[in-house]
Amino acid sequence: MPYAVDFDTVSTVGLESSPAAAALAGLRANEARYFKNKYGHVFTVEPASNATSTIDRVHRILKEERGIVISSRPLEATAFQVENIRMAYVFYENGLSINVMYTIDDAGKRAVGFKLSDGMEVPAELASRFKFARQRSKLAGTIRGSYFTIKNEY
Repeated sequence: MPYAVDFDTVSTVGLESSPAAAALAGLRANEARYFKNKYGHVFTVEPASNATSTIDRVHRILKEERGIVISSRPLEATAFQVENIRMAYVFYENGLSINVMYTIDDAGKRAVGFKLSDGMEVPAELASRFKFARQRSKLAGTIRGSYFTIKNEY
C-alpha cells in the first residue's frame, strides 16, 4: 500500500524493523519536504515487496557502474518523474537511503546519491570508496551524503 510521507509529523510507518527507524524516518521526511517545496510533488513510498522493479533498477546501476552490492535489506522504495528528471529512492533497514537521479535529456545530469541516517556507520561496501559530507536538517539531524556520476545509459 503506497504511503504519502508527511514531513510535518515524522512517522516511522514502514520502517519499524530498522534499528535506525526514527533517524531514517527523518531522512525520508527531509526528502519529502524537498520535493514538495521544489516541485510540488507528494513523495509517496511503497513497501519493497511492491517495488521490486525500482529496487532492481537501482541495484543494477550500482552493480554495473561501480560493482557495488548493498548488503542491507530494502524496506521501501519509490520512483517518479519531476520535470525532465526521473527519480528513484530505496530506503534500507540499516538506515541508508540511495537515490538515482536520471535526467531524460541526453546532456543532463545523472547520478547516484547515498545518504546515511543520523548516527549510522558507513556501510562496509561504501566505506573505502566514498567520502561523506555532512549536512544539518531539522527533520533528519546530521545527514552524511556522497554521490557518483552515472556514465552509461539506463
